[in-house]
Amino acid sequence: MIDNTTKRAFQATVWDYYRQHGRHDLAWRNMPNDNFDPYKIMVSELMLQQTQVARVMSKYDEFLRQFPTIVSLAEALLSDVLRSWNGLGYNRRAKFLHQAAQKVMHEFGGVFPQTVADLTTLPGVGVNTAGAIAAYAFNQPVAFVETNIRTVIIHHFFDDQIGIPDKEILALTQQTLDNEHPREWYYALMDYGSFLKQSVGNLSRQSKSYARQSKFEGSKRQIRGQVIRLLGEAAQSEASLAKHIPDERLSTVVHDLLGEGLIQKKGSKLSL
Repeated sequence: MIDNTTKRAFQATVWDYYRQHGRHDLAWRNMPNDNFDPYKIMVSELMLQQTQVARVMSKYDEFLRQFPTIVSLAEALLSDVLRSWNGLGYNRRAKFLHQAAQKVMHEFGGVFPQTVADLTTLPGVGVNTAGAIAAYAFNQPVAFVETNIRTVIIHHFFDDQIGIPDKEILALTQQTLDNEHPREWYYALMDYGSFLKQSVGNLSRQSKSYARQSKFEGSKRQIRGQVIRLLGEAAQSEASLAKHIPDERLSTVVHDLLGEGLIQKKGSKLSL
């Protein structure tokens, strides 16, 4: 537990940074008439999983031009969703997003769920993503943890400790939350965390849950992305793919993508 003086001082630091340096121009923070469409918030949150803001900014607008509503995404072909997602990587997120839209339409009657418990039933939406959607879309004072938040909490409350469990970080996130302005508070916390990562380093590495992201160049992730991109251009055989991707792991990648339902096979031809 922290005392009220510490809490107020911490909140003042975060708010001061946000007022001076906050990223006030992000599209998912600026919606007409402050109508925070939970569908658009979900799109941004799944895109931002393991992807930097700069890469998401252009893809977010492009994706929503093609799928402006949850109805349009739910009714779309997965192949079209994957083509639109191309360039963001981790293509399973596109499939999860597509499935989540379909679940909202078919199981929630088109009414977007608002509780963390209901949100976590959507494919690709874990408890922290659910908390983010609840805060950003519905302005709910829900505590959640992600890498920027970990960095802020560790920097202010854990000094040089390592192996810090998320439950302790979550508890402090809850205690320091501005319950009257949760949506904007998380904007401020995220932006301050981004600043700290650049100035003092990614302190989330000191958390028990931290897992280093594997190198992309030469990885199976890169091959997966290449397969999705090439099949997005035209259906072709695995032999044809091998001419563009001369890697012995190609067959394994194709097998995995087929198993995940991200690509399909008819005869000798593979396609999205």
